[in-house]
Formats: sequence, structure tokens, C-alpha cells
Amino acid sequence: MWAFWAVCGAAAVIALASAALGGAIAARKRRQSRAALALAREIFHWRREWLEADFLTMLSESKSLQGLSWSDCEFDDDVAFARDRGTGRLCGLVAITLKMESSGARRMADVETVGVLRAGTAVFYFDGQRWFCDGRTIFNLNPRETIRRYRRELEVME
Repeated sequence: MWAFWAVCGAAAVIALASAALGGAIAARKRRQSRAALALAREIFHWRREWLEADFLTMLSESKSLQGLSWSDCEFDDDVAFARDRGTGRLCGLVAITLKMESSGARRMADVETVGVLRAGTAVFYFDGQRWFCDGRTIFNLNPRETIRRYRRELEVME
């Protein structure tokens, strides 16, 4: 009977030790994640003007505007950060307002969107060392709505 209780006691000690170790590892990962997010935010703010310029360049080269081009783009000051659940990559989402105009190749004065302001979200990505963009724009959603709409793919990082 004594051996049974000794084995149970040893098993309990091992279970408690592994739970404590698991908790310590999880706490360390949370601290590292918070530190990485803080660094990514800082880098984003340092590079903000260049990122916006890169975004506008990508937008200018985009073929998806179908006969329209932007004539003005205004960036909001706030940035929402989210993590892509699939890749783990950090995203920076910035609200934008685009003014669309006819590109000149086709006469589109009768098109409803020409000369109208369009709201959207510019998407920026962090690769662990630097921020970049591919010109992706999510129209008709602000950053918070984008995260809500894509909640299966995006996780808020606050």
C-alpha cells in the first residue's frame, strides 16, 4: 500500500512541475509577443510616411480600378494591428479615403463612382523586421470593421 501512495505522490509532483513549467513557458511567450508587437508598432510609426508612399505607388500601378484612377488619398492617423491566424504575420490596417476619377482612356463621367470619395482600409504587413505593402485595399470597411468581417482570419492585437 505504501508503494501505491509513493507512486501517486511522485505522479502528482511531476504533474505540478510540468504544469508550472508550461505556465512559465506560456508567460514567456506572451511577454515576447508583447515586446515584438511594441517593436513592430514603433517601426511602423518610424516608417509611416514611406509606407504610405509605397502604398500610393502600388495603387497607381493597380489594374483593378477598371478605368478609374485615384486623384487624392487621405490616410487616417490611427492604425489597427491584427495578426493573420493562418500565417501568424502581423498586419497594420489604416483607414483611407480615396477620390476616384476617370482615367482618361474611357469617358466615364456618367459612372456613379467618379469624383466620389470612397472609404476603405489600406493593409500593411510586417515580416518580423520590416513593414511592406502590396497595395491591397479593402473598400467600404474601416479597420475595425475589417477585423470584425474577417474575424476567422484576423485576430486583434491590442
